[in-house]
Amino acid sequence: MAHISEKYDITAIALAAKAASSVTAVLPESRLNAALEAMANALIDNADAIIAVNVKDVEAARAAGMTVMLDRLMLNEARIEGIANGIRKVAALPTPVGSGSFTRRPNGLVIERLRVPLGLVGVIYESRPNVTSDVAALCLKTGNACLLRGGKEAFSSNSVIISILREAIEKEGVPADAISFVSDTSREIAAEMMKLHGIIDVLIPRGGADLINTVVEQSNIPVIETGAGNCHVYAHSDCDFDMALSIIKNAKCSRPSVCNAAETLLIHRDIAKKLLPLVKDTLDNIELRGCDETAKIIDVIAEDNWYTEYNDYILAIKIVGSLDEAIEHINKYSTKHSDCIITRDMTAARRFAEGVDSAAVYINASTRYTDGEEFGLGAEIGISTAKLHARGPMGLDALTCEKFVITGNGHIR
Repeated sequence: MAHISEKYDITAIALAAKAASSVTAVLPESRLNAALEAMANALIDNADAIIAVNVKDVEAARAAGMTVMLDRLMLNEARIEGIANGIRKVAALPTPVGSGSFTRRPNGLVIERLRVPLGLVGVIYESRPNVTSDVAALCLKTGNACLLRGGKEAFSSNSVIISILREAIEKEGVPADAISFVSDTSREIAAEMMKLHGIIDVLIPRGGADLINTVVEQSNIPVIETGAGNCHVYAHSDCDFDMALSIIKNAKCSRPSVCNAAETLLIHRDIAKKLLPLVKDTLDNIELRGCDETAKIIDVIAEDNWYTEYNDYILAIKIVGSLDEAIEHINKYSTKHSDCIITRDMTAARRFAEGVDSAAVYINASTRYTDGEEFGLGAEIGISTAKLHARGPMGLDALTCEKFVITGNGHIR
């Protein structure tokens, strides 16, 4: 159970993490890589202890009524090994810190544009203990420090993982406070954390729409919106049915609790009578909801709320009359995350890609690929649905910003 105390001092914890960020910002990449390797090894070495604690988190969550979301919470040897390998992949990537460009002005001034760490990155997230290590690895690689506030469902798992990671990096000469943890999961402490402007440099919420909206509305720290995924698959009039069924099934069924899973299927009217029965047969374990026109073709539950992110074995279906109607529907109801068209018509595909205002737009591929590792980023700190600073899966580049360094020779203006 989370520690909750009236005396809990979130400001002191954040200040310590902020001080650590000043140290990590100037550490050589070799030192940071050594710390990352130590983190990966420590997770493997302590896998049994992590799993033992995680089992208790899972049992408590199941008793509290959690169902589909249990998959996000659960850890096993294979998943811990995957987490450790993800850290090693981050270590192997070139750091963006220190990269940039320079120009020489006509007056002789040299203007450099360099990538530098953001500083202290705050993350508020729900029941995914893998986020703990992903965020820690990405932040450390880029010379940042992180302040992590996980959900109560994964509190014990997160606590053990954080303890292991802090000990590992400290042995490599990196301040333990570079990976800091909020051990009070009360809403009051979360609200205090959102007000630490000037200490926390950026705040990233990861979870459902309610969490994200709360952080956006209450924080006085710059926020990068991530996570909420009302994703669409559109079966165009000129699509291959076998491809369409394969993509639809993967996008909805492979892991329905994640943000890149499909929530709505749009089908062109010209193919609806042929494709819909095949969809129903293919998705035999999915609860189908649909518009009135869909209900005339297959048996579905009536649906007229297209904003819902189910995170469950539920799929909404709507019949549309044109490519433009599909684009219009997606732009109105989606969360600007990941949306897909299935078609053999590449002209229609390009129109879809240009018209849909989302972070990731797919042509003949499942939305489930929206993931930092799948995009070659090693891991991700989140999938941004915002448009400022970062959009889509956020890797190392997204944890840096530009600094201008100007060199002159006694120049005055």
